[in-house]
Amino acid sequence: MEISALYHFPVKSLQGHRCDSLALDRFGAAGDRRWMLVDSDNQFVTQRRLRAMARLRATNIPGGVRLEDERGAHLEVLFPNANAPLRQVTVWNDSVSARDAGDSAAAWLSERLQTTLRLVAMGGEFARPLAQPRGNRQVGFADGAPLLLIGQASLDDLNARLGEPVSMLRFRPNLVIEGAAPFAEDTWQRVRIHTASGPIEFECTHTCARCAIPGLDPFTGRAGKEPLRTLAQYRRFEDGQIHFGVNLAPYLSDPHGITINLGDRVDVE
Repeated sequence: MEISALYHFPVKSLQGHRCDSLALDRFGAAGDRRWMLVDSDNQFVTQRRLRAMARLRATNIPGGVRLEDERGAHLEVLFPNANAPLRQVTVWNDSVSARDAGDSAAAWLSERLQTTLRLVAMGGEFARPLAQPRGNRQVGFADGAPLLLIGQASLDDLNARLGEPVSMLRFRPNLVIEGAAPFAEDTWQRVRIHTASGPIEFECTHTCARCAIPGLDPFTGRAGKEPLRTLAQYRRFEDGQIHFGVNLAPYLSDPHGITINLGDRVDVE
């Protein structure tokens, strides 16, 4: 098995992009989901609430992030420094400290999404311990784990059942594996990736229960019945939720200096 695709999502729930490599740090993929939109109550905001977020693209730039709308208008935002206001923001059940990215970013996003929003970023004081498994491992603004992995064969299996195929971006993974059977990842306990710097091992913490976002077009936010309707026929687990993909956490508390590349060999247990 090998890494066949890599994806990066700088701002939680905005468009991401494919990439050739993913550097790792103690929060997961470096630069991945390090920014987030919050409302006036400092609650996190995603496409579940604002579908138009799918029309905004985010890419990392040196020292910050570039935001771009569907017409090509863009804004470059630098990471807030230590003097930027701190906000206590909520991600699901976690309350964490984040740095406000300033009025220009807030105005740009609020205008395009037609509601009052602030952009926040993870600062040096950010801490969000990973709930499962316990220990010193951390997670950024991602929903529940540092990384998400999906087998290409799992998407191929789904698309063979659909009248119109869907892209992997519907499911927003970081890592795609080629060479496994459909949904083999459901049963994996451990993933070992052989990088140029040596092997790194990840714990498969839990399969990924899916929300409504896979039912949204990843570039327009337009909602449809598929692929969730078809997935519900054969991927609904005992908890009543649809599962697709597996969440990963590195065994190293800080894997800084390790980079995953396309073509890296993968072993599993």
